[in-house]
Amino acid sequence: MRINLKFCIVLAIILLQTGCNSKPVSKEESSQSKDEEVLTIYLNDFDDFIGPMFEKATGYQVQLVQGSGAEIMSRIEAERGNPHWDVVWADMISSVHELGVNGLLYEGYIPEHAANLTETYKALVPEKNWYYPTGAHAAAVIVYNHDELTSAEAPVTWSDFTNAALSGAVGVADPAIAAPAYAFVNWFFHQYGMTEGKTIINSWFDNGLHIYPKNPNVAMALMSGQIKVAALQENNAYNLINQSQSFSIVWPDEGAPAAVRVAAISRETKHLEAAQAFIDFLLDPAVQQAIINASDESYYEPSAAGVQPKADRGADAKLLFADVPWSQQHEAEIKQWFADFSIQ
Repeated sequence: MRINLKFCIVLAIILLQTGCNSKPVSKEESSQSKDEEVLTIYLNDFDDFIGPMFEKATGYQVQLVQGSGAEIMSRIEAERGNPHWDVVWADMISSVHELGVNGLLYEGYIPEHAANLTETYKALVPEKNWYYPTGAHAAAVIVYNHDELTSAEAPVTWSDFTNAALSGAVGVADPAIAAPAYAFVNWFFHQYGMTEGKTIINSWFDNGLHIYPKNPNVAMALMSGQIKVAALQENNAYNLINQSQSFSIVWPDEGAPAAVRVAAISRETKHLEAAQAFIDFLLDPAVQQAIINASDESYYEPSAAGVQPKADRGADAKLLFADVPWSQQHEAEIKQWFADFSIQ
């Protein structure tokens, strides 16, 4: 990942704003609180730089634990009796919602910068304020190899994955492992119902759909020629076409299912003040803009008003949001059905 000059400039602006807007902290208070606190954050992206950004802006120290969506949730479940995490920040809103339903999340915190959320993202904040959205990306867009397919032959809608001409040529990530992959397949079940959703995904399998563990594996399969088309997570898609002139992105007219990244605090955290500071930090428009400007992984729609997405992100980008409680209630069932069907 590249950290560029724009990032350094925007970070300096953030530090100045933080200094102006925060209450003064004495050296004694700092040494007794912030210097002794280490905030443990479980996350699946942005681990290369978010820690130093937060530490420089606030003085709190952090420990970052990076993993896939499945790895993060498995770790949280294994630690249920003795949580080691203070904050989870990942693009798996339904899984984090389940943590709230199960009583594992801190309730009632309203960050100062929550007022900056757009109406779309305000609507995603649960009644008990378990978590806050920091943005959303396409859980998948269509990417195809135009050395293999013409624009006329390439799929332009999700239903095109059933075309006989694409038999054995399409790949997706495993929703049981990759957090965005669940958001992708879940949308079809939510939109069309469980029975019709199974019919749709089943038709993809019948046409030779390939399953790969994670989105980077899907991208590698495209580059190696194993497949010609992919339902690929947005960041991976743009990084791929930025690296190679052989690939093109299609945003389907109906839109792309959204993977929403949210941040939540453990109910058992011993570092509540630092955890709350981190949530508010992520909602700060200046911070969101700095992340977008600095990171190769930041192709997404920001949650704060006034923040601009990357300039080369598709002007036709349209995200589709599934109902969060419905998605949480059906997550285990959908993942199990997909797993059972994919091994047949």
